[in-house]
Amino acid sequence: MKKLLLVVIILGLGVAAGVLGYRRHLAGQQAAVTGALRLHGNVDVRDAQLAFFGNERIEKVLVEEGARVEAGELLATLHSERLRASLAAAQARIQAQEAQVARLSNGTRPEELEQARAALAVAKVRVDTAARVLDRVKSTTQSGASSAQDLDNAQSAYDIAQAEQNVQQQSLALALAGPRAEDKAQAQATLDSLRADLALLERQLSDSELRAPQKGVIQTRILEVGEMASPERPVFTLALSDPKWVRAYVPEPDLGRLQSGMRATIHSDSFGGRSYAGWIGFISPVAEFTPKAVETGELRTQLVYEVRVLVRDEAGELPLGMPVTVDVDTEGGTGHAPERAK
Repeated sequence: MKKLLLVVIILGLGVAAGVLGYRRHLAGQQAAVTGALRLHGNVDVRDAQLAFFGNERIEKVLVEEGARVEAGELLATLHSERLRASLAAAQARIQAQEAQVARLSNGTRPEELEQARAALAVAKVRVDTAARVLDRVKSTTQSGASSAQDLDNAQSAYDIAQAEQNVQQQSLALALAGPRAEDKAQAQATLDSLRADLALLERQLSDSELRAPQKGVIQTRILEVGEMASPERPVFTLALSDPKWVRAYVPEPDLGRLQSGMRATIHSDSFGGRSYAGWIGFISPVAEFTPKAVETGELRTQLVYEVRVLVRDEAGELPLGMPVTVDVDTEGGTGHAPERAK
């Protein structure tokens, strides 16, 4: 019984290997018939080093290595107590200056105008009283009832009353004119400056949050909670997964068959007959000797050109470094490439 089971397993493996080989053979024949150019390469994922803009200790780290993140997702935060206190103080200064600008813009209050008019009326009464006293002293001085000193005192009192009337009249005029344009402009400029300071603090508070710039996978978690962050110290390495690309090499005799934008189909041995749509995104203008890790059907000593084939892999099934096969539709022309990810 065990021998029979072993024979069945061996036969099953043989059939699977035969089917896989047959599929590869058919794919190769189809590529030859349709004019497709077959390339071999490896999946190459771009990565980004994510760091905070400011210098502060890390408060939270919210994702682990291998986590899939979306664009804009919060990844880590910095301590921000001091920054929030500065923000509250800036908001209070703005409120005080807004009140000052409003006071100058509204001009003199009606109550203040009434007060200025009343003060002028009092000054006029004093002038009238001083004038009558002066007239009486002048008449009594001529008859000898008042002395020259009395006349001088009455004249001085009249002059003072007139001066006070002029002062109150000018005060009323100023109250009616309201604040000077220069004072209003200065108050508004101060308010604008305070608002700019507040915007800077708000930006700094926003920078205390580290967010994913694009959709991807956390490849490396470098810093931990409590460590000092800075623009020079990345917290994460993010592998950008949309779009991925395949780095392949084309022999020099086949270079003329390729153009940017040509459609391509990517196959992986790991997923049987599954294929992925792609397009030629870059063709190197410089020739080089074949790298050690490349696979081509020609001799490794021939000159080759690097080609990057962009591929959509929204399910994340093509990991970094996976060897793949690329069939480029060289007869389909250009301009039919899938829309690039935004």
